[in-house]
Amino acid sequence: MPTSAVIKDTDFQLVSEFAQPDAKKRLSLGAALRDATAYNIYRNPLGQLILDPVRTIPVSETWLYENPPALASVKQGLRESAEGKSVYRGSFARHAK
Repeated sequence: MPTSAVIKDTDFQLVSEFAQPDAKKRLSLGAALRDATAYNIYRNPLGQLILDPVRTIPVSETWLYENPPALASVKQGLRESAEGKSVYRGSFARHAK
């Protein structure tokens, strides 16, 4: 896998120095962890590790990621909205059941 696919920012900060695993080879990451629900773990030939945070998506929403035209449409809509290109069409509350 190309390094650029995993490392998206090279501004690394030392979080813990000389951390040692316990008897079961576990490391406490504590404050180094953020909002991710899981991590992809990468190791290079030198034994260096990269933890890449990932979030899971519900199975009921996977259809969007499996449908490239639909995903492209959603991304375009989000991009246009961020650029202020949205148009207020009023409330659609009357259509709700």
